[in-house]
Parts: sequence; structure tokens; C-alpha cells
Amino acid sequence: MMQSVHPLERMLGMNWYAGDTPGIGGIVKQVPEDFIVEEIPLSLPQEGPFLLCKLWKRNWETQRAVREIAKRLRISHKKISWAGTKDKRAETIQYISIPADIPSEDIEAISLKDISLEIVGRTQKPLSLGSLAENRFHIRIRACDPEDLDKRVREGVLTAAEGVPNYYGIQRFGVIRPITHLVGKHILRGDFEEAVRVYVGLACTDEPEPTRNARAAYYDDQNAADALRSLPVQLQYERALLHHLHDNPEDYRGAILSLPPKLRSLFVSAYQSWLFNQGLSWRCENGTGLAEPAVGDTLLFLNGRDDIITSHTLSTAAIHLRRGRCAIALAMPGSQPRNLQGPVDDYIGTLLEHDGITQEHFGQISDLLGIRFKGALRPIALHTDATANITGDTVELGFSLPPGQYATTVCREFMKAPPQTMI
Repeated sequence: MMQSVHPLERMLGMNWYAGDTPGIGGIVKQVPEDFIVEEIPLSLPQEGPFLLCKLWKRNWETQRAVREIAKRLRISHKKISWAGTKDKRAETIQYISIPADIPSEDIEAISLKDISLEIVGRTQKPLSLGSLAENRFHIRIRACDPEDLDKRVREGVLTAAEGVPNYYGIQRFGVIRPITHLVGKHILRGDFEEAVRVYVGLACTDEPEPTRNARAAYYDDQNAADALRSLPVQLQYERALLHHLHDNPEDYRGAILSLPPKLRSLFVSAYQSWLFNQGLSWRCENGTGLAEPAVGDTLLFLNGRDDIITSHTLSTAAIHLRRGRCAIALAMPGSQPRNLQGPVDDYIGTLLEHDGITQEHFGQISDLLGIRFKGALRPIALHTDATANITGDTVELGFSLPPGQYATTVCREFMKAPPQTMI
């Protein structure tokens, strides 16, 4: 394995690569067509009270696209559901569900630049996050290091098949401002004032200077009226918080609750994801491989069953892993009690203790936000059979991933480049 030298990755707990071959470098997403992703649905049913629509978009963030579609249908955006949030700077094909009482001709009449919508079926329930079979990716990496490029790409293909650390990618934490996990930490602690202060005011270097200055001013003085005058109008969620505080001074809890439920959920889940990344990197740092079972590890079987490895079951666990019957998994903490016995679980426990967060905090915030944060088991390794084509200094990758796994996690293993080159 090889350590990452990139400060942003290390801040987000993405400390290791599976392979020790030098990366190919390069850059992704010079144009949206360099990153193409297509959802593969579980099925295309034809009966039910919801219309299933195929949404093609280019250079659109999913939630913004849904809001614009809802506006043209004259319905609340809350009535539209989807199975996965896709990258903005990309060409994507995904599915959304819309109540079937919306006339089909109204859907077909929607005209938005770089968006098309097609009714492909009906479904009994609205789509929910993760309700898809897989995502297929076609990614173009430009301006790669030409030295031994063919060899490095071949090594990357082999490593991706053998398994790479299944990190949550930078998108989970914010592409331009990777701070959502920090906001989530303060929300869990019940410190809504600090959560708002960080979300509105914590400036990041990749933002324009006027925006950084406006954020820094709010971070220092928390003057909502001044911040509303200086923050760009496109920062709609930050401005929504500020408008609430302008009208309801000191009501930081209400300000957080004024945000869309999916965004509120993202803050807390990003903190859970940060804990997972940190725990996985700690495991790698202590010399335990991605495919090497250890006493105390949790096994996650294909049918959803899980089990703890003991000294008596260690050799049996190794056989199950080799035959693909299960995966080593780490637990993301939440409100649901779990029987955890591994050293990585202990390490994650020390991180929670340092942040002053307990299992009860997850339950309390679940009740407040109306979203369950039970915690979950996630495999520590990502495996995919990638194809690769090289033209000059450009590498084209093709691969598929199940829901919840990140294409950038695969790309980083090939590139070993700063994360900003992948977003």
C-alpha cells in the first residue's frame, strides 16, 4: 500500500492507496462529457401510482434540476424522488419518480437547456436513495503522465479488481467546500449556532475572493444582515439560513430546520462517512490488509447477515472471503446498538469521545430532523472489473459500481493525484 501525500485527502481520512505503483496523474472533467454515468434500475415496472422517468442532464446538479422540473410542473419539489445524487460537472442518465396525476404531456413539454425527460414506466413506490442496481461509468482522464503509462494503467486495472479502500469520496463532504462533516458534528452535539457559523462562514481557498471575504466576515461577527448584503445570490442555502436568522435572531436551531431535509441529512451522514474513512485508514496504517480477516472484524454476507470473527472462526472466515460469500465491513456509528469488538471500532470510539458524541446523540438528532441515522455496515474494499483504453496521454476507463460507492475512489487509485483534479 502507499500513503497519500495530499492534505485534503488526509483531512477527510483518505490516507491510503491499495497499490504502490506511481499514479498516472491527469485531470478528469475538463468538459462534462469526460465523466458519463448511467444508472441501471432494478427494474422498469409498468404499474403503480408514480411515473418513472429517465432524466438525462449535462452539467446540472441533481437537486437543482429537480427543483427546475418541479417549477415547470407547478408542483413541490418534494413530490419528486430519485435513487442517487449525481455529479454536477458530468453527463448523467438517472431516474426520477413523479406522481402519476401529473399529465404526461406536461412532462413531455418540459424544455430546459441540457435536460431531457422521458416517461419509461410506473412504479408502486417513489424512488429512494440506493434503489438501483448499479451505476455504469465512462470516464476520460486527460493530460496523464506519459512515462510508462501503459504499465501504470495495467497495474491500476489489476488493483481495482483485487480491491481498493472503499472510501467515501470528496463529493460526500462538498466539492468546493468539504465542510459538511464539520457541520454534521456540531448538529449532533446540539450546537446549532456553531453549525450555522461553519456552514455560512468557513471560507475555503477554491472560492472566489469576494465570497471568501464575505464568509470570513460572518464567521467573525455573525451579522446576518451584513452577510446577506455581501454573499452571492447563488448561495441559496446559506442565504436561507441568514434570512431565517434576520427574521428570527438567535434561532439557530430553526435556521438549520429551515433547510431541505435531504441537505440536513447530508450533514450528519457526512460526519458518519468521515468516521468510516478515518477508521479504514487507521486499519490500513496498522498493517491489516483489505482482504485479510482479523479477530474482531465484522463480516457482511451477501444476504445481509453479519457476524463477528473470533479466534475459532478466523480460518473459516478466510475461506468465505476467498469464495466471495462475504466482505469485511466497518460500522458507521448511529443510534442502533451494535456488537462491535474490533480494534478499529475502538479507534472510531475514541474519535467520537474526542468530539463529545454518543449513540444517544444520533437518536436525538434523528427525532429532531425526522430522518433515521441508525448507522450501517460498509465493506472496506471496493472491487470492479475496469476496462482501459489509452490514446496519447488520455486514458478512458469503463467500470460499474453498486449504489453508495464512488467513481472517484477508483480514479484516485489510477491517478494518485490531488483530489481537486477529479472533481
